[in-house]
Amino acid sequence: MKITLSARLKSIALATVAAGFLVGCASTGNPKDPIEGFNRAMFAFNEGLDSAIVKPVAKGYEAVLPSPIRTGVTNFFANIEDVFIGVNNLLQGKIPQAFNDFGRVAINSTIGLLGVLDIASDAGLEKHDEDFGQTFGRWGVGNGAYVVIPVFGPRTARDTVGLVLDVATDPVADHRPKRTRDVALVLRMVNDRANLLPADKVVEEAALDKYSYIRDAYLQRRRNLIHDGNPPRETEASLDRDLAPLALPHDAGIDPRAEHATPVQSELRLARTGATISSQ
Repeated sequence: MKITLSARLKSIALATVAAGFLVGCASTGNPKDPIEGFNRAMFAFNEGLDSAIVKPVAKGYEAVLPSPIRTGVTNFFANIEDVFIGVNNLLQGKIPQAFNDFGRVAINSTIGLLGVLDIASDAGLEKHDEDFGQTFGRWGVGNGAYVVIPVFGPRTARDTVGLVLDVATDPVADHRPKRTRDVALVLRMVNDRANLLPADKVVEEAALDKYSYIRDAYLQRRRNLIHDGNPPRETEASLDRDLAPLALPHDAGIDPRAEHATPVQSELRLARTGATISSQ
């Protein structure tokens, strides 16, 4: 069993095509979630996968490894992520933030022992959270339909396209030799899930309908991230724009006026961990 980048990309592409087909063929009365029936089925599948495999492994990982080691693993992968966080800040026209991100990489990769120690945060360099989906959002691309992708979790149509680029540019997924890469991908996935364990109880206690709770938390969080925590007031026109199909506006330039997470990081970030498995 090997984890392959091509298999991951094919899975995302197929999920996107399927979601687009379903949007055209089966619509509900909820404009935020036009394919809710499909999404709930995929949500149940992902919940079953998490309960049966991912969560138990994450609990074992947390029980075996002391907190300082888990923190070092988190910092190591976060340092790698800072590279393309900086790239996305550049693409969004946020030059000071991009220099901050690249400065974090320089400091943590050297003084921080390849990122195991987060010296940059102690030095006052803020950790950002950017990806290609947010970059498209800053360029004016609407959300499109909300969709739950098997294994990869909740997304919007726009964020699914961004996800393809996130995975394609992931340095960990492109690492060689393959055996080392596969170990790193699994380690990152399990470590990320272990970091989310404290949120599980919050979700279970707060949510009458877990699916709706996570959907709304995801959409709100993405909107806040795109606008750096200061989203404009929602109007009927802005809602129509957010729900529009994936298409760049006539003026796709970056708005210089447009400027981190909810209590629940709903997705397991399996997209960035390369958890799609094939028998190749």
